[in-house]
Amino acid sequence: MRFMKLSGLLLVMTCAANAGLSETPRLIVQITVDGLRGDLISRYMDSFGDDGFRRLIANGVWYRDAHHAHANTETIVGHATLATGAHPSEHGMIGNAWFDRVDGRLVYNIEDPDYPLLPVPGFGGEVEQLDPTQEAAVSDGRSPLNILASTFGDELFKSSNGRSKVIGISGKDRSAVAMAGHAGKAYWFSASTGAFETSAFYHDDYPAWVQEWNKARPADALVGKAWELNAPIESYLFGAQDDRHFETDLKGFGRTFPHAYGRPEHGLYYTQVLLSPYGDELTAGFAMAAITAEGLGQDAAPDLLSVSFSGVDATNHFFGPSSLESEEMVRTLDVTLAEFMAFTDETVGAERVLYVLSADHGMPEAVELMHEHGRAVERNYNEALQDELNELVVNALGVTGAIKAFFRPYIYLDHQAIGDAGVDARDVERLIVDDLNGRIGIAMAMPKVPFGEQRGDFLEKPIRRNFHPERSGDIYVAQAPYSFLMDEGPIAIMHGSPWRYDTHVPIIFAGSGIEPAQVMRSVETVDVARTLALMFGTTMPSGASGEALYEVFE
Repeated sequence: MRFMKLSGLLLVMTCAANAGLSETPRLIVQITVDGLRGDLISRYMDSFGDDGFRRLIANGVWYRDAHHAHANTETIVGHATLATGAHPSEHGMIGNAWFDRVDGRLVYNIEDPDYPLLPVPGFGGEVEQLDPTQEAAVSDGRSPLNILASTFGDELFKSSNGRSKVIGISGKDRSAVAMAGHAGKAYWFSASTGAFETSAFYHDDYPAWVQEWNKARPADALVGKAWELNAPIESYLFGAQDDRHFETDLKGFGRTFPHAYGRPEHGLYYTQVLLSPYGDELTAGFAMAAITAEGLGQDAAPDLLSVSFSGVDATNHFFGPSSLESEEMVRTLDVTLAEFMAFTDETVGAERVLYVLSADHGMPEAVELMHEHGRAVERNYNEALQDELNELVVNALGVTGAIKAFFRPYIYLDHQAIGDAGVDARDVERLIVDDLNGRIGIAMAMPKVPFGEQRGDFLEKPIRRNFHPERSGDIYVAQAPYSFLMDEGPIAIMHGSPWRYDTHVPIIFAGSGIEPAQVMRSVETVDVARTLALMFGTTMPSGASGEALYEVFE
């Protein structure tokens, strides 16, 4: 392997398909742990066994200072960035939802009425579900067509002339769809029925193995049971903080252990499943079934299996990342990862699998917890702010309804109303920006064309990377560190900021032939897809940015 530096860039000069590996992997397992803030592996390392996170670290390169480089650190944004190697400005996933000016409504990121959900045989209709970041879903169709850049999986499929299988699996639809890309197959857990489902974009009917999985109804195994700790409470870092006033009781799930599950017919049972380690266990089990049924890793063409675990994120939203529930979730995920990798060892062969682990975003601490630590923090709610700002514009400039929509983090102005009032839109922007920048809990409000007195690259550059001309709003609103910006609801903690606790995630490349190392230099999540493309000799994903993670090749 030879390296050559040119103009500060490291160019990898090698046969990419075999770089750094004892033999070309036949299965790439891309693991994304939703909401796994970059420090949580270190925090709980002493409680892990040898065969989960520790195995990946012992057999791989662990980038300990990896960050998302965009401002809106939400689920679809991070997953799409990991899949495409592009910033949101290029892949178009600027948030879990955005305001569509043509239709005059909020649009869910992967909704597509042309590709409805496939009904699952033997399962009933919809029941109440709760996803804190899916308020805007109005269509039951799902597809990846809103993702504007190609993914590594797309390029792998194309480079092998369709011989490589690409599959994305997750507890969330948007996570599975983003990682499967345009060429793969996506399956996700339904919080309505407890089945793994897909849409007509991917299949006309469910494969037999998926039907068999759903027919067994494994998600119903916890009816009448409770989520309990797997170890003595004294062994937990947060064992003495099991009940905090800001935590959320999800319709009887409780704020303390044990957490009793409800029943499917009562609503929210399957959301409670996702809120416990069993959701991740189901996701891993479904992924193992896919490996067997689809014959992943069994021929010369390398396959890609993306598995996104949703439990850590769900627990963090309702209890916080510094909670006994979150600690138990991470510790149990370590066991789930160990069992999953043991299965791939037996089925595919340890020397034939490449693991890539990262996260779509981090997570802040609760506002109330940071207030106890002496910080001036605030909970701001989009709807209330919109009403106050509209009143401000009416009183100052005489424009009624100047703000068409305020959906975090973007304010969308009603340019028709502003023009009809004979007012310059820049005057409206200035009025709103000045007001927001003076509020507790707001770090910076930045219009599409800044006024010139901004805070510098730390905030401006990530905000620009998040901007797409057709989907982004007129003004980006960034909350102050550890403050809250969201619609009112049952959620205790919400990510989505450009601050380090939300951008910091792990990146680990592990597999046979990779020299173990812990790397402290700062890297970005856009580097992941670029590195995979070089390793497997594919075309670069269309919007890929970043640089190759050259330590993986050494």
